[in-house]
Amino acid sequence: MRTTRLRFTVALLCAVFAAVASGGLSPLRAAPADFTRYHTYEEMAAALKAAVAAHPDLAKLVSIGKTREGRDIWAVEIARQSGPPVDTRPGLLVAATFEGDHLIGSELALYTIDFLLNAYAADAAVRQRLDASVVYVVPRVNADGAEQMFAPVKALRRTNATPFDADNDGRTDEDGPEDLNKDGFVTVMRVKDPKGPYMTAPDDARLMKRADPAKGESGGWAVYIEGIDNDGDGFYNEDGPGGVDINRNFMHQYPYFTPDAGRYMVSETETRALVDYVLKHRNIAAILTFGESDNLVTAGGRSAATAALNLVEFAERANAPARRVGMMPDLGGGMGRGGGRGGGGMFMPGAEGGRGGQPQAAGRGGGGVQPATSVNAADLEYFTAIGAKYRELTGLRSTGYMRAPAGAFYEYGYFQFGVPSFSTPGWGLPGGGRPAGPGGGAGPAGDAAARPGGVPAGMAGATGAFGQRGAGRGAGAGSGMGADGEIGEGIDQRLLQWMDSEKVDGFVTWAPFKHPSLGDVEIGGFKPYVAVNPPAAKIADLGAAHAKFVVYMTSLFAKVAIAKTEVTSLGGGLFRVRADVENAGFLPTALAQGVTARSVKPVMVQLGVPPESIITGSEKTSFIPALAGSGSRQSYEWVITGKPGTTVTLKAVSQKGGTDTATLTLK
Repeated sequence: MRTTRLRFTVALLCAVFAAVASGGLSPLRAAPADFTRYHTYEEMAAALKAAVAAHPDLAKLVSIGKTREGRDIWAVEIARQSGPPVDTRPGLLVAATFEGDHLIGSELALYTIDFLLNAYAADAAVRQRLDASVVYVVPRVNADGAEQMFAPVKALRRTNATPFDADNDGRTDEDGPEDLNKDGFVTVMRVKDPKGPYMTAPDDARLMKRADPAKGESGGWAVYIEGIDNDGDGFYNEDGPGGVDINRNFMHQYPYFTPDAGRYMVSETETRALVDYVLKHRNIAAILTFGESDNLVTAGGRSAATAALNLVEFAERANAPARRVGMMPDLGGGMGRGGGRGGGGMFMPGAEGGRGGQPQAAGRGGGGVQPATSVNAADLEYFTAIGAKYRELTGLRSTGYMRAPAGAFYEYGYFQFGVPSFSTPGWGLPGGGRPAGPGGGAGPAGDAAARPGGVPAGMAGATGAFGQRGAGRGAGAGSGMGADGEIGEGIDQRLLQWMDSEKVDGFVTWAPFKHPSLGDVEIGGFKPYVAVNPPAAKIADLGAAHAKFVVYMTSLFAKVAIAKTEVTSLGGGLFRVRADVENAGFLPTALAQGVTARSVKPVMVQLGVPPESIITGSEKTSFIPALAGSGSRQSYEWVITGKPGTTVTLKAVSQKGGTDTATLTLK
């Protein structure tokens, strides 16, 4: 019986494979990934391998490098493999989880991969895009940092695994947080302290606020990260595991002197791997990142304002003096309590082996050409239109936790690589005002009410004013804190209200604890990751909305074509050749910033004849710095010598807009 059953199974499998080979059955379809939960690195890698294996004609999985702990940084290249070479087609790069705590980015990227591969056969729009272009997806740049979300004890961490002396004491990673109350989360501690600057918030006793003496308010509380002072320096948990914030390590507006930004630009293996990959794929014509900054929900092509989780920022602020490069310890009073070391210290720009010691870039305030820090006016219309479409397709009208993009990859993508480059957290908190409009005012009156797409109610809301650059560059891991020590807009109340309405278990109720050195404290606060990641139940709806946006973005690429040709015989072996080169796509072949940065090659138009055959007219090879989209044309004319009946090839090549050729017969 067992032998008969085995023979039947083998025969059935052979019949199935034969039918697939002959076209009698549809190709194997990968089972959709499970989008009801967040994926560990191993689970994500397995899902990627399964998806690619089921679609070998559409996808290729490559490792673009390894993390500090040896994990592969995977990239999936999605395009129909037959046809024009993939690396000559315009491409969209989607990259996620630069910040290790932003796991929703990986899930949106993974959903996008799954959608594109499984929709190719049935969806004409997807099929058209993947036949003519390519989508590169790097779903988890900071794989080491992201694994902390799945640890038995969850402690918020956005940095990679590079050892880092965060408190400048010659030791690394020696004072990390501890789960003192054994609830599985590292939250914060609040302790009564006459010197403490904080008080309980009048509107919600779960929260803390800085007391305002001008309003008659007095403090009396200090706030610290949950744990003990392992190294006895008067600070609590100021030098935990890991070290470099990947989305602070790229080469645009690199935040010198900022803890966690790395020893120098592109110092990290993860950063280098992504930059090398991008530079090897110059056909990348647009970039979309999922991260903790935004220029899509916030209209006008500028980045959203910093929006901090103040309860966490207050705790981080207590350690800010220890993380300042070159600070010498004040071993007098005031250590630890009320904001860390009470004394000043000596600032030494060259300390710590050069970390943070590089002076400001030449040209800043010293004459010469200044680096661009805002979208070129000629490019603004594209950012405005794409942002409006994003809000329409996703239904998002707000952001939540928000960081200023100092050294962020997506800014490198626009200002240095020269292509339209965007960032979004992928979800938002309700409440607040509408996003600012293109001119700086509020958007349309009906904008906040619309909720198109499959995004659940409660996932949309509002954002603060945009354009507050530079915030979050001077205070370590808590990037809502500015260089002057002030803390930006807090989302604490909005987050609590949303969690209460959605029944999200994301806040640990304050409870007393006997601390070994601080005495009576209370431990509680927001659970790690709750401010930057929605509940897993939201992933599928958010993923579907963002996959639609990805498909939309692939429809925008420049599309260079030889639109019209004409050959006229002038007699005596002379011929007049005329041609129009057109850009039928929405985007120009190069943004104004791409031309300014000289990072995008001009369009090349070349007539395939010997140079000596050209009597007059255009050059054999001509270049167009940028050809606008929506049908814009450039005309060329040559008078050449040749034999009747000879064929001549005319070629137009765009780095971001593809290639087209035409064969002309001299007659």
